[in-house]
Amino acid sequence: MTARRLSLFQAVSLNMSMMVGIGPFITIPSIVLAMGGPQAMVGWLLGAAIALCDGMVWSELAAAFPGSGGTYHFYQAAYGQSRLGRLLKFVFVWQFVFSGPLEASTGAIGVAKYLGFFLPGLATPAWRPSGLGLPISGIVGWDQLVAVAIVGLATWLAYRRIERIGRLLVVLWVGMMATIGWVTVTALVHFDPALAFVDPPDAWRWDGGHARGLGLALSIALYDYLGYYQVCYLGDEVDRGHRTIPRSILISVVAIAVLYLAMNIGILGAMPWPDVAASNHIASDLMARRIGPWAANLVTVMIIWTAVAATFTALLGYSRIPYAAARAGDFFGFFAATHREGGFPHRALLLVGAIAAASCLFSLGTVIAALLSTRILIQFVGQIATLWRLRGLTPERLPFRAPLYPLASVVALAGWLFIFFSAEWRVLAYGLSTLALGAAAFLAWERGGRGPSASGPAIEPAERGGDGYEAP
Repeated sequence: MTARRLSLFQAVSLNMSMMVGIGPFITIPSIVLAMGGPQAMVGWLLGAAIALCDGMVWSELAAAFPGSGGTYHFYQAAYGQSRLGRLLKFVFVWQFVFSGPLEASTGAIGVAKYLGFFLPGLATPAWRPSGLGLPISGIVGWDQLVAVAIVGLATWLAYRRIERIGRLLVVLWVGMMATIGWVTVTALVHFDPALAFVDPPDAWRWDGGHARGLGLALSIALYDYLGYYQVCYLGDEVDRGHRTIPRSILISVVAIAVLYLAMNIGILGAMPWPDVAASNHIASDLMARRIGPWAANLVTVMIIWTAVAATFTALLGYSRIPYAAARAGDFFGFFAATHREGGFPHRALLLVGAIAAASCLFSLGTVIAALLSTRILIQFVGQIATLWRLRGLTPERLPFRAPLYPLASVVALAGWLFIFFSAEWRVLAYGLSTLALGAAAFLAWERGGRGPSASGPAIEPAERGGDGYEAP
């Protein structure tokens, strides 16, 4: 049995590390542009509310099933090896094969954006994909090709036996927090309320365009909040998981929300919002304007380092998801193979790396929207439905019960569905088509006799008769 040793502080640190990453350094201009002014703070506030409500859903499920694996584990524990359980697990992994690389590519896109601070020529076109009908930003720039190369480098680094990376990740986390702290303090020191709290004309007018802008802003905000549930993937190693995991999730959301709001208000009060919206490297531009070139150069190097690390760790971690599922018999056995000498899942790594590289040819906003569109239905909406089912079976036996149930889960569901259906049609089609293809692949895989037997065991202590659920 795995030793439970992660404390509350360590669990909170893990969640916060995954939540920050490179996200806020590359998305602040996008959310201001999407909302058309400083009222973009509404997107951050609503995003925090959705993350907090969804965190309560994760908390209830993780407290009931404090094992490792996150959503995959919840579905196994709640549904066992019923056909619904096998379908949900398969499609979840399938969708993660398409969404995980998109998240990894955002780190590479961030590297390219901040390299442009040193090399302005990266923003020039390298190729114009005329007539392809793709949601590419009209051109393929040198910065996008550099992002592809960064993914290739990260894949090459991960294509080997990786040991003792814990210390490296701690160093990266310290550098990341130092960077965001430095940028936030600098912005707040030079804060001007006249810049931060003066909205442009028609800022609060509501129409179809504003609704789509809010949907895009929420998708960007939720992308930056993703990771508040990271401890759920390591539930077996958490001390008193049924108490520690819920607390760590809720503390992480509140702490990061305060940090993000301080940094965003500070930046909007230190630079005119049109300059913020037009920036490709907002942290560097802020430091150059308020302190000087030396500070801008230093913070740019720190962010590039963080972005490369984020790309590497994302590829390293997400390549293990199809591998683990395949070894458990819940996904294509092809991905259960490991490298002959290194012992790492090379096939899964190459697939994730290839999709991540291709994703770098799209705009950051499109990548983020597509990332969420492939997760919202199978992961976030699916978990809410699972919680409602479990609440209806034996609610009194759930170790953690969110206050004012079902209000939080309803708010989370409404938020996720608004984000999903406010996406542009090509992004929406990407999410729905990959979901449909996943279901079709499951049927073909099962009919071919390669799926697990329906009589296989469910995760303890979730086994009980036919429904696969018994609260601990």
